[in-house]
Amino acid sequence: MAHVGVMGALPDEVSALVELLEKPAVVNRAGRRFHQGRLGANTVTVVHAHVGKVAAAVTATVLVEFFGVDQLVFTGLAGALSEDLAPGDVVVGTGLVQHDLDARPLFPRLEVPLTGVAEFPTHPELSAQLEEAARRFQDRRGSVLPASVLSALPANGQVRRGLIATGDLFVSSTSQRDAVRAAVPDALCVEMEGAAVAQVAHAFGIPVAILRVISDRADGDAAEFLMAALGTFAGAYAREVVGPVLRG
Repeated sequence: MAHVGVMGALPDEVSALVELLEKPAVVNRAGRRFHQGRLGANTVTVVHAHVGKVAAAVTATVLVEFFGVDQLVFTGLAGALSEDLAPGDVVVGTGLVQHDLDARPLFPRLEVPLTGVAEFPTHPELSAQLEEAARRFQDRRGSVLPASVLSALPANGQVRRGLIATGDLFVSSTSQRDAVRAAVPDALCVEMEGAAVAQVAHAFGIPVAILRVISDRADGDAAEFLMAALGTFAGAYAREVVGPVLRG
């Protein structure tokens, strides 16, 4: 039996998971509403973490220190950096890097000062469980998502494992996207919280996994596509991919 802390930056990214909780209770702490209940054999605490690295780090720390979670999962949307990714595709992080961290000449670019670490790894087994669940959902999403949503997504949704870039910047232009690509050439997607959560997990020595569903191409249309994804398929991916993993 595990106690899993589940985070998403925006309410629509985690609200579908709150609805799954058995015997839920709400605890207010640090300006956030933490929803705790059971899923299968596990205790699960779900929270809307707010946007950005500091907000995510605060929330993750509260989950570990106050609620006593022994695993962290972050789920939400992201902008594609890889040309091969499209809305509705899934990235399960193998590692997380802060693309906007640069303490040169004191420390190498991207390295978190005094840690010797630039890329924080995710937990292989927990990430593999998310990947498997994501592949199952991609195979059957035609029976779950409405036709109006499916028509805007590629016929066959991908699931990829790889590096994720995090920064306190909503990437919404090709010039910003190209700058992130230059800083982290191997990154598949870009978001605003994952590396902070992974750093907290590293500090406390607990497993972490990061699931990102592509909402946009990190270009001039990013905001419009993100808002559309929040209102259509973000919740379904959380419920159908993260939910089964939480049940164990």
